[in-house]
Amino acid sequence: MIFDYKGITNKNKDLIFIAGPCVIESEEMTINIAKKLKEIKDKLNIQLIFKGSYDKANRTSLNSFRGLGMKNGLEILKTVSKEFDLPTITDIHIPAEAEEAAKYVDFLQIPAFLCRQTDILRAACETGKAVNVKKGQFISGYDCKYIADKCSDAINENRLFLCERG
Repeated sequence: MIFDYKGITNKNKDLIFIAGPCVIESEEMTINIAKKLKEIKDKLNIQLIFKGSYDKANRTSLNSFRGLGMKNGLEILKTVSKEFDLPTITDIHIPAEAEEAAKYVDFLQIPAFLCRQTDILRAACETGKAVNVKKGQFISGYDCKYIADKCSDAINENRLFLCERG
């Protein structure tokens, strides 16, 4: 399957790196990480998508830090994109987040624990943005075809990719 969206492609079998903070803790920290990743990207001439989550809804403990929230987190990702000319990606956790997040980032990511949820997959695909689905550890490679079926329009437009966790 070919992925080709906003200059990020696997046509030449090049790796696509997704890197950044697991969760956005502050603007300063996020900008510092983006600056370093941009230097690495340029030095090594690699494909890089900057990843940061405005909310980590899958934390183990109710008391764990989840992020800065949608509005603040997405504004920071918008700054990263403009300041460092990096494509950006963030997790969404419910279908209602897809449309708003798509206004700020280039790619939407579906967390592994939500990878089979039809409504969130469809909401992400319907934004017209590229969609990355993290494969749940509870799903076989073979069963990923069902995820792809739910996202067939994105596949037809070369803007869907599936990735392994880790």
